[in-house]
Amino acid sequence: MRQIKDHLYEQVARIGKAVASPKRLELIELLCQGEKTVEVLAAQSEISVKLASAHLKQLRLARLAETRKEGKYVLYRLASNSVADLWVNLRSEAEERLVELQIALASIVDHGDELEGIDRAAILKKAKAGEVLVLDVRPEEEFATAHLPHARSLPMDELRKRLKELPKDVPVVAYCRGPFCLMARDAVELLRKKGYSAFHLTDGVAEWRASGLPIEQSS
Repeated sequence: MRQIKDHLYEQVARIGKAVASPKRLELIELLCQGEKTVEVLAAQSEISVKLASAHLKQLRLARLAETRKEGKYVLYRLASNSVADLWVNLRSEAEERLVELQIALASIVDHGDELEGIDRAAILKKAKAGEVLVLDVRPEEEFATAHLPHARSLPMDELRKRLKELPKDVPVVAYCRGPFCLMARDAVELLRKKGYSAFHLTDGVAEWRASGLPIEQSS
């Protein structure tokens, strides 16, 4: 009986081992945005393709990630939305428990700029009515995979060139990949310098979905 119990715990521990790497957690967060090749994942996580491949292998062995072939490319994706939920819950618990993480987040994001305490459903309602502009500053392919309802895609690397496309008579709510992503923060800083009323929504698609809120996604 002891041997069986040990085996059961060992199997669960496989998941713990797979997510016990900071870089593998980052890769999971990137895969929350949609399918990506190892080359794209390596570039976005700022590691070598060889190291990204090794980390992705561990995620596959733990059944957290899957692959499919498309021409000469191998595309990686999360095994299911529950893996994204695991990341959101793990990160939220860490933020709740760890003062060090709270301090680190406070050092990169001015909480006065966040829509803290604002009802997410209210943001949806205002966006639908045209009372706010929800701006997705992630790459276009991530927006195409899934995005918040009524959001408009304007990638961060194009924002400065296309500012004139944005109306100045409604507040802008910018979001990206989640609390650890800095693109939305940078977008808000740029928009405010140019005279826009802008706010930072720290939620990403994974957080939105984990909260039971609707998202729009490709088939």
